[in-house]
Amino acid sequence: MTSTLPPCPKCQSEYVYQDQDMLICPECANEWNPNEAAVDEDALILKDANGTLLSEGDKVTLIKDLKVKGSSTVLKIGTKATIKRFVDGDHDIDCKVDGAGDMMLKSQFVKKA
Repeated sequence: MTSTLPPCPKCQSEYVYQDQDMLICPECANEWNPNEAAVDEDALILKDANGTLLSEGDKVTLIKDLKVKGSSTVLKIGTKATIKRFVDGDHDIDCKVDGAGDMMLKSQFVKKA
């Protein structure tokens, strides 16, 4: 008898069983509801200076003047940027800044446009 239940999203085990509305994996003890949207627990969740959730592709503006490390350039308040991706670290946004090119910024110094 082949199982019609999907494999475990964490460990890909095929020995999943159903308990009421939940599916349970006996190998890694993962429990999930197959009717709910899957949530990636490893995804970075970043908020801007105002507490608004940011996502990749968002347009943001700087909330203060920032010196560019290793140069005499200063990014002025109100400068616009487009988020390319999130990274784990001190400077958590990899973005394209208008007039300055690609650089890393801290989410605490931007607000969603």
